[in-house]
Amino acid sequence: MKSKICLIRHGITRGNRDRLYYGQSDIPLIDDGKAEIGRLAEEGIYPDSEDADYYTTGLQRTEQTFGLIYGEKPHDQIELLQEINFGDYEMKTHAELKASEEYKRWKHDKTGRLLPPGGESLNMFSERILKGYEELRNRHALKELSIRHSGREAMSIVVCHGGTISAILYHLYPEECDGNLYHWIPDPGHGYVLQLEDEAVTGVEKF
Repeated sequence: MKSKICLIRHGITRGNRDRLYYGQSDIPLIDDGKAEIGRLAEEGIYPDSEDADYYTTGLQRTEQTFGLIYGEKPHDQIELLQEINFGDYEMKTHAELKASEEYKRWKHDKTGRLLPPGGESLNMFSERILKGYEELRNRHALKELSIRHSGREAMSIVVCHGGTISAILYHLYPEECDGNLYHWIPDPGHGYVLQLEDEAVTGVEKF
């Protein structure tokens, strides 16, 4: 059976605009972010289906993006797919942190094991995201099962985060990333459609 999982990055926030470290800080979209999502929705770039299941991560920016694209459609939340937790570095810029030796060690860590105070390491983040992706795949499998005799294509749509999306695709296509966990980050409001057949991912399409 063929099916699709759509991963959408939320729209622009103050964190994007001001180049802040922010992951689990629950900040909203800025006006430019709302306008951009509205424009992209009018262009028709977002997948949709009468058989789709919809999800967010529960943070404001994913809920707002979802509403601008899909309105009041019912949806669930998968909190495991939230962005990385930068701990004490949340809502701060590189310029504000660059004098800290602890920050310098974390910034230049190549192992993925160092973590910001009170936050997650890259390895911890990746492990959590893969658990969230497994939850998503299990829910998607149930969706496939529920319509398998209908002749229709199952679809799951998730509004989440750039780091989340990249971590999932890094797991699926490690040979294309050259060790860079953030290789696959899409622009705000954009994302990827994963194409599946008999539960295996067979392709990915950017939008």
